[in-house]
Amino acid sequence: MNNNKTFAGIPEEYANLETAKITLTSIPYDGTSTWGKGADKGFDAFLEAAENMEIYDIETGSEVFRKGIVIGNPVLEKSSPEAMFDATYNHAKALLQKGKFNTFFGGEHSVSIGLIKAYYEHFENLTVLQLDAHTDLRPEYDGSPYNHACAVFDASQNTNLIQVGIRSMDKSERQYLKKRKCYFAQNIHGKKNWMEKAVNQMTENVYITLDLDVFDPSIMPSTGTPEPGGMTWYPMIEFLKKVFQEKNVVGFDIVELAPNPENKAPDFLAAKLYYKMLSYKFCLTQD
Repeated sequence: MNNNKTFAGIPEEYANLETAKITLTSIPYDGTSTWGKGADKGFDAFLEAAENMEIYDIETGSEVFRKGIVIGNPVLEKSSPEAMFDATYNHAKALLQKGKFNTFFGGEHSVSIGLIKAYYEHFENLTVLQLDAHTDLRPEYDGSPYNHACAVFDASQNTNLIQVGIRSMDKSERQYLKKRKCYFAQNIHGKKNWMEKAVNQMTENVYITLDLDVFDPSIMPSTGTPEPGGMTWYPMIEFLKKVFQEKNVVGFDIVELAPNPENKAPDFLAAKLYYKMLSYKFCLTQD
């Protein structure tokens, strides 16, 4: 699992566990996805794309890799959704004791359930910002509360959940939906006034869970369920910049990259997005 690699091919001195400020954990689980498979292969494609990415960020004038990015041990549990939940939850709990900025790469969206629980137990009054095509608010699906269709149900009950980019849901999920904090894709398309409103609804500490199907399939076709009508690059990074500027982002995950060997552009988007989010976290104050 790429244990010999550094993120984006950065020098080993910036990938030292003791000194790095950022951890990156792969969770290559794809056990409950119901249509397109392949999210378990996302991390390898993401790393390959990152190795071919420029690591100077023009917008912030920075090289955030100098803060140190270390790829930790992957979470490889696959025996059941319940076992996966326990493994991700315990892994995140242990990382949170180390005082670093932790990031996670899926895998399907069910991997976020345990991560989010660890974070809301660690940070009081946590906001979870879900960027996604789907509400993912089923209490259970296929007999398990740890299915990808349930990715933020627990968060909806225990955190300040804000949903952005939504354009697909089941009727049964309506009872759990907080419409005031859900920004449907069709209502925000071509507009900007929603961004400040959403940020104002957040508490100080924010955990971001980003399902890549939040993007339109024209730029992100490599997901299990590529829903039409998604967000594009610049509105997304404008919104993320605002969140990182005005709130304390305490961690994030990126999930649901199901790579297509014939089209590497989505892999590159995922790598660029990850690096951009780190640049916003650590380098926005630079001239």
